[in-house]
Amino acid sequence: MIEGSTHAPASVWRNPVHFLAFGFGSGAVRRAPGTWGTLAAVPFVPLWQHLPFTGYLLVLVVSALVGIWLCGRTARDLGVHDHGGIVWDEFVGYWLTMLLAPPGWLWLLGGFVLFRFFDILKPWPIGWVDRKVHGGLGIMLDDILAGLMALAVLLVVEQLI
Repeated sequence: MIEGSTHAPASVWRNPVHFLAFGFGSGAVRRAPGTWGTLAAVPFVPLWQHLPFTGYLLVLVVSALVGIWLCGRTARDLGVHDHGGIVWDEFVGYWLTMLLAPPGWLWLLGGFVLFRFFDILKPWPIGWVDRKVHGGLGIMLDDILAGLMALAVLLVVEQLI
């Protein structure tokens, strides 16, 4: 397999670690798996927003730490540095984007667009991290940075409205 491959291996449906790393199977979609993975993360946000801030933050920290292991393990198992179908990082990046967002579908949509923008274009330092940091940490870290940048823009927009 090549780096960034989007062909989903059969193990996604048999191996619980791969199933989670592939975002409950959402990353198995052949075209735009990162977008589908982010879309699959959206319904969780209203649940996290009902938690106290520290609860939401705890979900993020645990999801990120587990994600480093999940993504790294799945990448090693598949023999691909960052398989396109590994989308747990998109889940965490989008959840981070929405950490301080007000509730409502317009904010969910705005956060979705902003996160995908930063995740796809990978402005500095996201692109640098994507190229230089490897393993599960590298897979997760570029999306965490994209989530932070999208969160910052979302907060600016909220202040302007």
